[in-house]
This record gives sequence, C-alpha cells and structure tokens, in this order.
Amino acid sequence: MTVTLEVSGGVCTIRLDRPPMNALDVATQDRLRELAEEASGRDDVRAVVLYGGEKVFAAGADIKEMQAMDHPAMVVRSKALQESFTAVARIPKPVVAAVTGYALGGGCELALCADFRIAGDNAKLGQPEIMLGLIPGAGGTQRLARLVGPAKAKDLIFTGRHVKAEEALAMGLVDRVVPAAEVYEHAHAWAAKLAKGPALALRAAKEAVDAGLETDIDTGLTIERTWFAGLFATEDRERGMRSFVDEGPGKAKFL
Repeated sequence: MTVTLEVSGGVCTIRLDRPPMNALDVATQDRLRELAEEASGRDDVRAVVLYGGEKVFAAGADIKEMQAMDHPAMVVRSKALQESFTAVARIPKPVVAAVTGYALGGGCELALCADFRIAGDNAKLGQPEIMLGLIPGAGGTQRLARLVGPAKAKDLIFTGRHVKAEEALAMGLVDRVVPAAEVYEHAHAWAAKLAKGPALALRAAKEAVDAGLETDIDTGLTIERTWFAGLFATEDRERGMRSFVDEGPGKAKFL
C-alpha cells in the first residue's frame, strides 16, 4: 500500500509510503481519499497526523504518469485529484501535517489540507508546477492564497521557487519549525492533546472557521451561532461546564 493508516490512543497517522520520494500517483491519490474518508468515519479517531516519513513528506505528482495523460484524460482525472485532497481537508477532526524534507507541488498542497503544519528544519516547500508549463491543480491556487495571502501565493506559484522552513514559517506557510528528527513526535503530541478534547466542539470549531472563510461575515456569524447553540445539546458541553463550576477552568475530561 502506498498510504497506510494506524490508530493509537485516538490519534490516526495517515502515512505516505511510496519510496523514494512519495510521488503522488493516481493509486496514491485514490488511496489517500479512501483513508481520509475512513478516518472521518471512525469513532476511535479523534485527531489525525499526515506524515511522509523521516526523509520526505511528498515531492509532488508522478510526472512520468502525468506526462502520458492527454487533455481528455486530465479533464476526468483532475476532478478526482482535487476530491482526494478535499477529502483530507474535510476530515471533521483536527489534522496536523508533519513535514520533513520536500513538500513540493502536490506534497505542498496536501500539507495545505491540514489545520496545522509542523515542519522539520530540513523542510523545503513550494509549488513548482509553473516549471512544467502548468499551475497547481490540487488546490494550491486556492488554499495557499487563503493561508498566506494572494501576493505571497503568487510569488511561490509564479516563480516555482522552493522556500526553506524558516521562510515558510515567516510567511505563515508552516506553523512551527522543529529539528527534523522530532517532527513526528511534535505532530503526534499536538494531535494527542486535541484527541482528549470535546470531539463535537472541535468538529464545530473546524467547520465554523473553514466554512466562514468561504462566505461573508454575516453568513459566517450565522454558521458560528448555529454550532454554538447546538453544542448546548451535547454531553461534552454539560461535562465541561460542570467541571468549570465545580473544579475550576481547564480540568474537564472528555473521554
């Protein structure tokens, strides 16, 4: 299998495993979608780590495979490609990308689907599709611009240049930089902490932020208000408030 899924302590690790560079061929894209949907539906999964291994996250698409595709073939495939990545972005649980080495092209686009990105100090990220006479096709023109702003996104997309971890941190492309050997440890710890939180409230928070970014402020506030009120019907809300009143803030246990 080119992508695997393991669950431990509420944390699901979705790992790319297609040596040497985790090139995202069609089979890997389809498998990624399957496992993202599995992680979304499993009750024992409360947070997710995306990981490519110790040396590389994902160096992009399988160019040899892509070169053989003509326009009609890519018209069909491009939709499936985007749907695979969107399945990751829509996992209704916290998702952290653990980025080591190269995260280029589709690899960078996959990292963009996470809620939080922890990069090793050896990481290099970028959208080099322009060097192939193309543009990003798995969400890069949309998610990157929403994350870092249009000017910075256009810089990366227009030039195709790679950015090292520290520059990626400065522009907001990643959220934390740690020694390369500690990337997965930090990512798993972040996910494990959130895995102990109130699952429905975390789901509501993620959907409210993500959906709100796609609409106007009034609609966004309606989305927020609907989720906020709805959470008053949950056991986790009752447990959290009871703990606050009886024990003080920050002591509620939701599992």
